[in-house]
Amino acid sequence: MFKTLRNAWAIPELRKKLIFTVLIMLLYRIGNVIPVPYIDVRALGTFFDNVLSNTILGLYNAMSGSAFSQATVLALSIQPYINASIIIQLLTIAIPALERLQKEGGEQGKKKLERLTRYTTVALGLLMGWAYYMMLRNSGNIITETGFLPALVITLTFTAGSTVVMWLGEQITEHGIGNGISMILFANIISRLPSMLNTMLYMAWWQIIIVLVGMAALVLLIVFVNDAERRIQVQYAKRVVGRKVYGGQNTNLPIKVCMTGVMPIIFAQSICSLPATICAFGGWTENWLYKNVWSSGTWIYCVLYGLMIFFFSWFYSTIQYDPVEIANNLKKNGGFIPGFRPGKPTADFIHKVINKIVVFGAVYLSIVALMPIVAGNIMDSVKNLAIGGTSVIIVVSVALETAQALEAQMLMRHYKGFLD
Repeated sequence: MFKTLRNAWAIPELRKKLIFTVLIMLLYRIGNVIPVPYIDVRALGTFFDNVLSNTILGLYNAMSGSAFSQATVLALSIQPYINASIIIQLLTIAIPALERLQKEGGEQGKKKLERLTRYTTVALGLLMGWAYYMMLRNSGNIITETGFLPALVITLTFTAGSTVVMWLGEQITEHGIGNGISMILFANIISRLPSMLNTMLYMAWWQIIIVLVGMAALVLLIVFVNDAERRIQVQYAKRVVGRKVYGGQNTNLPIKVCMTGVMPIIFAQSICSLPATICAFGGWTENWLYKNVWSSGTWIYCVLYGLMIFFFSWFYSTIQYDPVEIANNLKKNGGFIPGFRPGKPTADFIHKVINKIVVFGAVYLSIVALMPIVAGNIMDSVKNLAIGGTSVIIVVSVALETAQALEAQMLMRHYKGFLD
């Protein structure tokens, strides 16, 4: 990866894109430390550490680079945009008009869906900003002034911040390197690295070795599975058009082993953290269920977490891959899978293969997500490192995607040093 960055830096056009991406991320990090008016940041930090660290808001805080627990201008980060994207993606399955717009609308349909996602992001940002203000107002002396004007300022500041983050991500995607939203997530997670290293200094030497070896094993596993895919052999029949013969070649239908990415972990963590969130807001943190079942460090929570990852892996795969549609597309283009007739037999075979891959991918995601929790249960000092399987997957995946994007850019420019 470092060699790829060095080679890309030698190309003026790519160097400008890299500098632009770094500047946008720097602007984002500056906005991430500007506090919102009328909020006592110290009181909020104490309240967050004592009450909200095991709730779904802890996930939001990790994804925002600790900005959520500090109530900064960009505290909502990219959560409204991610939620809006998921909502629009699910609606394209439920609403036929949106499904036609996605499949048959072409470039114009894609732009309309993007515009709809932006409007939904603003609406969700407004809703989440108001909900955040209500939580702060009802949580003690965190709000320094009450009334209509402070409520309006706080809510609109959070909403504007989420809109700015969405715009910054789009600028990186259009003028920089890689996917803008992924790069912002990457910056948020990396920003917690100094705090993690400072925590490791107070651990025993043998605990530090175990943590480093475990993290290296996780990274190697993610790199290995990230590019792994199941290739289904496909043959195309020969067609005679005039005096020319078309088709007749052999190819593959690639299906990624981890086709769902990190989404099942995010969904599972959100659902499993919901009871703890309700207990925290209801003042039931001393309840037996909260301490022994819903807390993120319990073994019961780990079992439920793993089961939810399996469920959402299956659910998300059904959204991404439709075996019937794949079989019909192969049939229309004159392709077939050797040993299976076109149509329903081909769809059944693809469905069977996808189910097997989903099981393997769910096992992989469960290992990555649960290993830090299990390590925290065995060694108490690991709990303070703020390492999550979601964070590790995002960091490694974004780094690999960025390297691949740079390599693709250099290949298009026939860069001799890289091709050698």
